[in-house]
This record gives sequence, C-alpha cells and structure tokens, in this order.
Amino acid sequence: MVRIITKSVLFLLCSISTLLFGQAKTDSLYIRTNLVGYLPDDAKVAVAFSNRAVRGKFNVVDVSSGKTVFTGKITPSPAPGYNNFTFYYHLEFTALQTSGNYQIEIPKIPAVTTPFTISKNAYGNYAEDLLGFMRQQRCGYNPYFNHTCHEKDGRTMDGPMPDSTYIDARGGWHDAGDQLKYLITSSNATARMIMAYQLFPEKFADEVNALGQPGKNQIPDVLDEARWGLDWIHNLHPVPGQLFHQVADDRDHIGWKLPTSDPSNYGWGKNSYRVAYYATGSPQGRGRYKSEATGIANLAGRSAAALALGYQVWKHELHDEAYALKCLEAAKDLYNMAKKQEGYQQGNSFGAPYRYNEDTWTDDMEWAAAELYRATRETRYLEDAKKYAVATGTLSWIENDTTAHYQHYPFLNIAHYSLYSLVDDDFKKKLAGYYQAGIEKTLKRANKNAFGYGVPFIWCSNNLAVDLALQILLYEKMTGDLTYHSYALAIRDWLLGRNPWGTSMFMNIPQHGEYPQDVHTSTWALTKKEVPGGLVDGPIYTRIYNSLIGLKLNQPDEMAAFQNTYVVYHDDIGDYSTNEPTMDGTACAIMLLAWFEQIP
Repeated sequence: MVRIITKSVLFLLCSISTLLFGQAKTDSLYIRTNLVGYLPDDAKVAVAFSNRAVRGKFNVVDVSSGKTVFTGKITPSPAPGYNNFTFYYHLEFTALQTSGNYQIEIPKIPAVTTPFTISKNAYGNYAEDLLGFMRQQRCGYNPYFNHTCHEKDGRTMDGPMPDSTYIDARGGWHDAGDQLKYLITSSNATARMIMAYQLFPEKFADEVNALGQPGKNQIPDVLDEARWGLDWIHNLHPVPGQLFHQVADDRDHIGWKLPTSDPSNYGWGKNSYRVAYYATGSPQGRGRYKSEATGIANLAGRSAAALALGYQVWKHELHDEAYALKCLEAAKDLYNMAKKQEGYQQGNSFGAPYRYNEDTWTDDMEWAAAELYRATRETRYLEDAKKYAVATGTLSWIENDTTAHYQHYPFLNIAHYSLYSLVDDDFKKKLAGYYQAGIEKTLKRANKNAFGYGVPFIWCSNNLAVDLALQILLYEKMTGDLTYHSYALAIRDWLLGRNPWGTSMFMNIPQHGEYPQDVHTSTWALTKKEVPGGLVDGPIYTRIYNSLIGLKLNQPDEMAAFQNTYVVYHDDIGDYSTNEPTMDGTACAIMLLAWFEQIP
C-alpha cells in the first residue's frame, strides 16, 4: 500500500511531547524502545542515554488512561554507547505482559520517548509488507508500476557464444536502489523465501496472483515471489552446462530513473539491451576494475540449492509435477557444474571500484548438497554435504570486525540448519557447535556496548543483523537451548528502533514511529511515494562512510546529535551507504519477522 503521509506528522500524532529529531539536543534524555512492540513473553529492555546522570525509578504508563502500570529501576549500563552521550541506562520491564499501548516516563525529567505496544499481535503481518517491497523490485512486469521494464535483457558477454548474442535474461529483481540484477543475491533471496515458507507455511497470506496483482491464486504470496526468482534462475541457465550471473553493471548509475524508461546505454542505445555476464569462473570486468574469481561454485551451488528447494515445495505442497522436475533437473546440472569449477565468482563493475566481493563457496555447496539429498535421497549428496559442512565450519563475517563488501556471503550459513535434520547425533552436535561458536564471538562485541549489539558496522550491517538473529533462532530450533534468546531479541529490537538514532530500519514499519523515508531509490526520488517493507543498509563505520565516493547529504542531518566518529546512519537520499534498501536483505528478513508473528 502506498503511503504519502510524512513521518514527522506520524511522529507528532504518536506523541505530542516527543521532540522531533531535527530538534535533538545532547543535553536531553533519550529513551529507545522497539517501535513495533513486544510479545507478552519477550525480554523487554529499553536503553536510555543522556549527558546528565539519572537515578531512581522509571514508570511505564498506559497511553490511553495515563495510569502507571509498571515501575522499575533505572540501571546504569555496564558498557558505554557509541555516540555523543556520557550516561547509558537499561530500563527493564520484562515482567509487564499485559497487552496495551505504553510509554516510558521518568518522574520530573523530560525525555524523548515513543509509545510502543505489548501484544500477541504486535508483529501482525509485517512480513507481507516485505513481500510488497519485493514486488516493487521486480524486473519485467512490475505490479507496483503496472508496467514492464527492461524487456530487452540481455546481450551476452564472456560466454561460449559470440559476444552480444541475445539471451532471454528478463525477470528477476532489481538489486537495490539501482536496477542491476545479480544471481549472487537473487539466488539467496529465492532460497530464503522458500525456507521461510517451509518453516511457517501458516503465516503467509494469499492476496496476489503470480504477477503480483491483487487477487488470490491459491498459492501463498511468498511462493509467488520465490517463483519469480526461480524462473529467473532458469533463464540464466538456458541449457545444461551454461550459467549467466549478472545483468547490467554500474553504467546503470546515471541518476534517478524509473525502470520503465531506463536511459542507461550499454552500447546498443538508451533503454535498450543490457549486458548479461557469463559465469566463467575467472576475473571479469569491461572497464578499469576487474573482479576476482576462482570458480563458479558459489553461484551454481546456491542456485542449485534454491532449485532443489523449489522442487520440494512445488512437488509436495503445490503438486506441480512438471515444474518441480524442471527445477530438480536444473539443480542437478548446476551442482555438477559447481563440482567441476569449485571456487567463487564475484560481481562485475565497469567504471567504479565497488562490487560484490564474495570469496566463499563451500557453504553454498553444503546447502545445495543437503537440499539435493532431501529431494533425491541419493547418498552421494549427503556425503558431499557433510564434507562441505566441515570445510566451512564457522567461516563467516562473524570472525572479523570488518570485511570487504559482501565478502562472506550469504551472511548466514543456513546450510548447517538444512543439513542438521539429515545427520546422526554426533554430526548434529558439530553443526550446532558451529552456530554456537559464532554466536559467542559476536557476544564479545555485544558486551562492549550499551545496546548489546554484536554486529560490525560494515556496509549492509542490517543484513548481517537479520542473519545473526536468525542464526540464534535456528540454533534454538535445532537444540532447544534458549541461552541466547534475549540476545536475538536485542538484535531484533535494534532493527526496530532500540538504537542510537531511535529509528526502525524498515521502510514504513511501524507507521506510527520513526522509519526510513528519504531512502536512496528512484521510486522515492521521482514519485515521493513510500514503499513499505524495504530493509535499508544500516549504520556504517564513520571511517568507511568518509572513504566512499559520491556521498552528499541533501538535507540538514536530522540525526546529527547521534552521529559520531565511530558510526553513522542518515535518513537521507544522498547516503547510499546507510539508507538504500536492499532486495536480498529484505528477502532474508521475511523469515525473521514471520518468526514473531502469532497465529490467532
């Protein structure tokens, strides 16, 4: 649903006493909560900060009646925060489980605070908003614009056929605020949406048809969206033994433009054919900057995993035997291709130094082998999956405080979860141990800041946060160990407002709070219409922000009081590093928000 009302108006409606961020002062007291709200049984801890010491009690007040329903102790944080404030406090109200709309107040101390909800239905159907954003990212027929785009994708490069040979590379999703298409991210997005459905089939609605238009088609919308991704993978795998992996490059980056009229020129004229890169397994790039590559197993393996998952659902859930078999045959071929060219293929650039720098692949092969074994019960796949699982172990961004952009991708090795139910108890312990070791490492970071946040502020930090929370939740599902549950909630709460800037990181979620509005997308720039659901990149180390090319804030920084020399976030269209929504991060977050949705 399109929403044009400005966030400042929403914020005022929410609480007349709340100061707007444009009026933020470093001598004020700020209270940060999860703006979406809490389930009754959740651990509930707000973070408050100020440059003046605060002591005593805090009250949780019912918004409608003005009555105090809970009183708790203001507890100094054992760790500092990130920004320009001296004192940090934890305000815990876990014991409050009664449904209602509330606000935190501290007697005799004016504070910037925002109402929140406690309810079994606090998370409603927000996952559906994220699916709405995915539909807005569609290439080909786009139901948001009710128009087709990029109908001439594409012309080949680097393949076994002559360069500029036409291939049907239509479909898929635009990657972020730009209009490039990557198999690197789309394969992960497709597979993760299918797994979200497998985990929570009862939580997804049927409100649109396969084209994303209003109208039921007896298929959950999350599977309609996954099918859009599966069909694009099929297009990029036109015949056995061939795979393309990217359509367009940074020649796309020529200013704001609607996808239905794209003036970018790849040598065939404006709004015409776009380049389609073949997965060679070797370095690529038409301009100054070359990618690195040692093989194609990350791309072919992850695509095989998505297709094998598609086989399982379309055969056993949707009873579409023909499409299921098409997916399975393609998955087997891609897996064989990956085995012949183990290694990784990265994204390609033309005139800019930025690209997807993925340099891992054993996790993708573990994922593909596990899902192919589940689909076929051929033992060779299970043995491969176990071999690749051991080779991968704890390999992840988790090991580092900084990495190259998308270096360790995907940001969750969900293959360990996929394989878990297929192996014996000893191997189960090994897989769970890999997850636990990673969680423990991030806890060391989390214990060093008042927000209990263990994610490094590299580019797309919000994507890492989503996947870390899911790693904890999947570990719980595997083992029954709830040791880290409050940590998972702290990460969720960070994404939804319990952070220094007091903003949700999802577009238009929640409607009554602060959320990214001035996002780095052409849709917003040219139409001023908001598209609910997109997960923006998120906070970034200040040193990385200062090193990036072409960043310029278009408006005075409404969050200036909360920026510092360590980490920044801007709700500004000029900041592509922190405020650009990503397709793959949003797709992964569908599972996270569905996790907390309660079925009536």
